[in-house]
Amino acid sequence: MVNLSTFDLNLLRVLDALLREGSTVAAGTRLGLSQPAVSNALGRLRAATGDALFFRQGQGLAPTEYARRLEGPLREHLDAIQTLLNGPRTFDPQTSEARFRISGSDFFAEMLMPQLAGRLAAEAPRMLLHLVDLVPDSYVDTLERYEVDLALIPAIPFPDWVQSRAIFKSTFSVIARRGHPDMVQAGIRPGEAVPIDLFCALGHVLFSPEGKDSAMGDAALARVGRKRRVAMTMPVFSGVYRAVANSDLIALLPTQLARHVAPVVGLEVYSAPMPIDPATITMIWHRRYSGWPPHAWLREQIADLLAPLDETTDPRPVRKRSRIKKD
Repeated sequence: MVNLSTFDLNLLRVLDALLREGSTVAAGTRLGLSQPAVSNALGRLRAATGDALFFRQGQGLAPTEYARRLEGPLREHLDAIQTLLNGPRTFDPQTSEARFRISGSDFFAEMLMPQLAGRLAAEAPRMLLHLVDLVPDSYVDTLERYEVDLALIPAIPFPDWVQSRAIFKSTFSVIARRGHPDMVQAGIRPGEAVPIDLFCALGHVLFSPEGKDSAMGDAALARVGRKRRVAMTMPVFSGVYRAVANSDLIALLPTQLARHVAPVVGLEVYSAPMPIDPATITMIWHRRYSGWPPHAWLREQIADLLAPLDETTDPRPVRKRSRIKKD
């Protein structure tokens, strides 16, 4: 058992640096200490904990299972102590040099980042943002491992250490290339519902970062006893709509994105033939950041810029108008 009355708490900063860097030299650089000083501190940590903590792997150090389990809680407590010691202070975005990693699909590269770039240039010119695209199943884990600072994902059940904020609801529309022969032959105009028989007969491009061949559209079809034919999957939305624009395949796309890109890449936007539950897009972050002023400021900017995308009701498919033949 570690005796806190005699334990040097400064050693925890060394442990955190070693976990971050995987090198005594790099950890020393981070802390402003010499390599021998870091090695000495590591020896003291090993003696205090009764664990090796690190072992040599290639040119660096890898943590033992015990050390790996310490990493998240240790960093969270050090952050909390730092916040406690800093105390309340006025946040000025104009001078902030905060760095953030935001996880989200390329939907946000189109629908958020250009506007956010303008906002930052005017109000927080020294901030640095990275938009990273990760497999959805790992989004929550990346928050805990410090890989990202916040994520933008469809709402799912979250663990209690995750805080979330619903940002907007997204409906889905059908996209097809302009002049698609089957749409023309069927006399379907943009905005109208694609007949379900045609919808199921045509090949579909499916957005799936994991390479799955079913999604929300398939669940909606199953509820009405139908099934579509998926011909291709894409890990990014841009791949979906560009494949559709250059083929006779069709796809379901978030309505906001479909309307945004349709004029640029030569698409038409139609209604789906069956009701599809709208997706609630949620911003999530680790609770450790909730009170950090730069993080709170960025969350407000993102929520403000994405709010106009909200579609609170799922539009019903537009019925085709009857046409009267002229002699």
